[in-house]
Amino acid sequence: MAATLAPRATGAARAAAAGSGAAARRRRGALGLLAWLCGVVFFLPVAWMFLTSLHGESDAATNPPSLTAPLTLQGYREFFGASTGVSPWPPLINSLSVSVLSTLLVLVLSIPAAYALSIKPVRKWTDAMFFFLSTKMLPAVAGLLPVYLIAENSGLLDNVALLVVLYTSMNLPIAVWMMRSFLAEVPVEILEAASLDGAGLPTVLTRIVAPVVAPGVAATSLICFIFSWNELLFARVLTGVVAGTAPVFLTGFVTSQGLFLAKVCAAAVCVSLPVLVAGFAAQDKLVQGLSLGAVK
Repeated sequence: MAATLAPRATGAARAAAAGSGAAARRRRGALGLLAWLCGVVFFLPVAWMFLTSLHGESDAATNPPSLTAPLTLQGYREFFGASTGVSPWPPLINSLSVSVLSTLLVLVLSIPAAYALSIKPVRKWTDAMFFFLSTKMLPAVAGLLPVYLIAENSGLLDNVALLVVLYTSMNLPIAVWMMRSFLAEVPVEILEAASLDGAGLPTVLTRIVAPVVAPGVAATSLICFIFSWNELLFARVLTGVVAGTAPVFLTGFVTSQGLFLAKVCAAAVCVSLPVLVAGFAAQDKLVQGLSLGAVK
C-alpha cells in the first residue's frame, strides 16, 4: 500500500512543481512584455521628435501630423546657421566645458565626503545626510535673485566659471547621497588590511576604493553631467552672449512669428546627442552602478 502511494505522491509533487514553473514563466513573460511596452511608450516622443525634425515647417505644423510628408534636412541646416549665420558650436562648447568641469569638481568633493559618511562614519551622520538633501528642497526660482545679485556685484555675469561653481553646488548633494550608498558596499576587511600595510587616505581612495566603486562613480558622473547639460533656468538668466549654453541657444528657435517646430526639433536632437552618446557608452557601468547600492 505504501509502495503504491509513494509514486502517486511523487507524481503529484512533480505536477505541482511543473505547474508552478509554468506560472512563473508566464509571469516573467507578462513582466517582460510590460517592460517592452513601457520602453516603447518612453521612446515614442523621442522618435516623434526625430521624425518631425526631418519634415518641412509646413508639414510639421499640420494637425494631425502627416507621417508620409517628404523628408528634408532643412531644420538641421537652420540649426547650423544656414540662413542666419549663427553657429551653434560656441554654446555647445560652453555646455560641454561647464558640464565636464562641474562633474569633475563634484566627484573630487563628493567621494571624500561620502567616504567619511559611510566607511568612516562621523557622529550624527544621518543629520549631515539630511542637511545635504535639504538643500535640494529649495525651489530654484527662490534662489535665482540672490544668485543674480551676487554674480552682478562680483562681475561674474555671462561667465562660464560662475556656471561651473553653481552646477557643482547644485549636484553635490545628490552625488554625496549616491556615492555614500556605493561606498557602503566596500568590504571593511580590505580597508583594514590596507591600513595595516600603512596606506594613507589618498592611497586608499585611489588604489582600493576607486576600483571597487568604479561603476558607482560612472553612474554618479553621468547623472551629474546630464543635470548640468540640461539646466536652463540659471543659464538663461545669468548668461548672455559669451557664456550661453546649448539649452539657451535652443530656446532661441522659438519665435512669436512664423513656423519653428521643425527647427526646434532638429535643434533638440542635436543638443540631446552628447547625452545620448554618453549614456550609451557608459550604459554597462550605469546599470552596475545603479544596482551596486541596492538592497540585496
